[in-house]
Amino acid sequence: MPAAGDSPAGCVAARGVDGRPAHAAALRFYWGPMDCGKSTMALQMNYNHARQGRRGLVTTRIDRSLGPQVTTRIGLAHEAIEVTDALDLRTLVRDAWADGVRVDYLICDEASFYGVEHVEQMADLVDSYDVDVYAFGLATDFRSSLFPAAQRLFELADSVARIQVEVLCWCGREGLLNARVADGRVAREGEQVVIGDTVDTADVRYQVLCRRHHRAGDLGPGSGAASLHNETITAANLSRDSAPPGA
Repeated sequence: MPAAGDSPAGCVAARGVDGRPAHAAALRFYWGPMDCGKSTMALQMNYNHARQGRRGLVTTRIDRSLGPQVTTRIGLAHEAIEVTDALDLRTLVRDAWADGVRVDYLICDEASFYGVEHVEQMADLVDSYDVDVYAFGLATDFRSSLFPAAQRLFELADSVARIQVEVLCWCGREGLLNARVADGRVAREGEQVVIGDTVDTADVRYQVLCRRHHRAGDLGPGSGAASLHNETITAANLSRDSAPPGA
């Protein structure tokens, strides 16, 4: 909620120049698996709004660069404010207003790594400050479980949209889930957030898989996980074939 001294007039003034009516702000969540272009879309959204004279802040948490910036796999980058547990997004906006900086919207990249309290703050910015919030992030972790912040965004957002850039599993099916790969195998246990990469040489890496191969732990031809999975299937088939009739 607005702090003492904040007034509805101050909130409206912060958005007056962009020409949009007061109380039209929205919280929107754009989600998808790795490699579907979430960060690229975030930067495109920021560009589109800025081009029309709107002023915004770009935030992120645990970007792949490990720095205070939004980076993309196609080479785009933009400086950003790093979100920490102690950061209050409402205070961030109020401080900008106090410094004479207009804030019409927030771009929140890697939103699944934010805290649930940050999502509550996003909703406050929309409802009480008339600031648009555009959040981008993963929905599920390496175990296919919802991130807490993503779950809250699904619950609170005015609109939720899956990014439509199709990511493929190695088998050609649509990639839905993010597998964590450690020691050449799909991990099933561990901390929810672990920094990794998508290159094969990384100690811990991530790979997008279809549901079938994520559940099976099959990383594709040539991988240790695939070999282990195929051996398990073969052993099961041999056991069934050698069983006595009627078993």
